[in-house]
Amino acid sequence: MKTQSILLSILFSFFSVIAIAQTKSPALKSEEIKVWGNCGMCKSTIEKAAKAGGASTAIWNEDTKILKVKYAAAKTNGNKIQQKIADAGYDTKDLTAKEEAYNNLHDCCKYDRKDSASAKHDKDCCSDKNCSSSKQCCTDKCAKDAKDCCVKTK
Repeated sequence: MKTQSILLSILFSFFSVIAIAQTKSPALKSEEIKVWGNCGMCKSTIEKAAKAGGASTAIWNEDTKILKVKYAAAKTNGNKIQQKIADAGYDTKDLTAKEEAYNNLHDCCKYDRKDSASAKHDKDCCSDKNCSSSKQCCTDKCAKDAKDCCVKTK
């Protein structure tokens, strides 16, 4: 009987310590972030940048361009992680890397910028409609009628 009560006391103490340890550990948050890039070198740089931004784990998929991160919400957030990635030269779903950071990437890492397709569309729209220097192209639509595509600048 005495042995059983000692054993129960030890087990109770053990489970109490585990419960306390779990409540004191920071809550981990998981997030998926789209990050533009091309190759294995990009993967390494993106994952290192995410960890520098506070991610405890970071795994970037070269095919889907999705970075899966886990981080302590009390210490960092998705925006801070994305900022570190953008500082390394990679566009993310919410941030665009500065041109200088992008230009510093290795040649195989130079991906098609996320805004390059829409910028080309806007340029084509403006050139197709022959907007004058006092007008600019609407970025949200390009109509067949020049008056709908081009608007006066203030």
